Amino acid sequence: MSVHFFYAQTSTIPEQKTQLGFGQIDFLSIKMPDGEENMDYTGLHYNLKLNNWSYAGVGLYGAVGGIRGGFFTLGVNAGIQQKITDKLFVDTGLHFGGGGGASAPDGGGAFILPHLNLGYDFKHFSATAGYSYVDFFDGGTINSSQFNVAVQIPLSFKIADFKERENSFSIDDLKTSSWNALSNRISLLMHLNNAYVTKGSYEGNTIRLAGFELNSYITDDIFFFVRADGAYHGIKAGYMDVLLGGGYHLSMNKNRTNILAKFGVGAGGGGGVDTKGGFLIYPDLSIEQKLFGNVYASVNKGYMMSPNSHFVSSTYGLGLKYYVDRDGIFSEREDLEFSEGKFKGFETIIKQDLYLNAARDGGFNQNMHQISLQLNFFLNKYLYAAGQTSFANFGGAGAYAEGIVGLGAQSNEFFNEKTSIFVQVLGGAAGGGGISTGQGLIVKPSIGVNQKLTNKLSLRLGAGYVKAKGGNLSNTQLNLGISYRFTFLSVKNL
Repeated sequence: MSVHFFYAQTSTIPEQKTQLGFGQIDFLSIKMPDGEENMDYTGLHYNLKLNNWSYAGVGLYGAVGGIRGGFFTLGVNAGIQQKITDKLFVDTGLHFGGGGGASAPDGGGAFILPHLNLGYDFKHFSATAGYSYVDFFDGGTINSSQFNVAVQIPLSFKIADFKERENSFSIDDLKTSSWNALSNRISLLMHLNNAYVTKGSYEGNTIRLAGFELNSYITDDIFFFVRADGAYHGIKAGYMDVLLGGGYHLSMNKNRTNILAKFGVGAGGGGGVDTKGGFLIYPDLSIEQKLFGNVYASVNKGYMMSPNSHFVSSTYGLGLKYYVDRDGIFSEREDLEFSEGKFKGFETIIKQDLYLNAARDGGFNQNMHQISLQLNFFLNKYLYAAGQTSFANFGGAGAYAEGIVGLGAQSNEFFNEKTSIFVQVLGGAAGGGGISTGQGLIVKPSIGVNQKLTNKLSLRLGAGYVKAKGGNLSNTQLNLGISYRFTFLSVKNL
């Protein structure tokens, strides 16, 4: 009877699965038309390994050299990696996306970027180099062949089926399962930031920014981060920045108070903010105070500037941060013990949006298409927090982009447990491409349906409305996409 009871208990714990994947940073220098100096272009990607020879994922590019600071794109990746020897491999693939900016000749924004590279596996990372081609084919004149280089870092994670979300287990039960491993810590910060310009265009003005920051801890004290912001007030719509960096975390007051020192580099510009080539550096100091559970209030003070000080701004802001210890049930920190594990739902959505008769600054309306990436974190079984970024790819608005956040709700599945409905309201910063968004603040409610394809993949169809505050954009929007859904184990402190 004891043996039967033991197996009955452990069989209810979701099976741990490993999703293989890798992050990539790449660089290419694009030949620009009409004798303009090259635009240095760098990308940040994440790809899932579909099997031992193919991958697919998403990537974001930004200008870091030339005269087009503020030029950004978003797209999807698909590729093949074939080994030649144990260490040497061929990497070939295609990136398709949309975007533009900085008054570049990007047309509607749609582009392709195929590559053919030779790579070498250094065990903890890989390096590749080879040929690439870029073409902004929807009315743009950017068309170039060039050499490219990339660094790939394995970044895999542990998952369970999406249907397991919100299921809870004691640490004692989890000790008998495959989840009995060392935990990993991440944090997500949603913030309102301000950039007071002390040198350059808009000198003396304050740019109001909204965005997010994702931190992943390498050790208890050292982390790397990805950060993105968009302007919603203070200047003409269209400014955006994306930063990558690292930092040091100091805890005190029984882990209720944290001090974080950070340094990042990345790309930024647009909305009339002249950052020259677009390369920015970002030193920052943050103080966090625990509110409840894993939620902290954060205030920060830093600087955002180009290396040659052509553009300099003093930054300050506040936000809410949520810490997650995941994928394991014990920590290397002696003062940290866990009492319970809960499986939290997460959803990544790639979709194509259509804005019907989108209002333009020139006083006319025209359909506009954009490619979008949305991330949903489920607060409970039905309610989720969402973040979305989008870039125009057809319709003559290549510089248009959005960075919005909000809340949504999703129903239980019905019709043989394959169909569900959702409703969400998102809002934030948007602008560029001649779309009439005023200073950049928009709100975007929508409703739709999910149709399950596999345990991880679902088809997603939605419809809604988009309205700009201070601009004429006010129209119906439709979207179609595919979502990748899973749960991860989040453990709770004693």
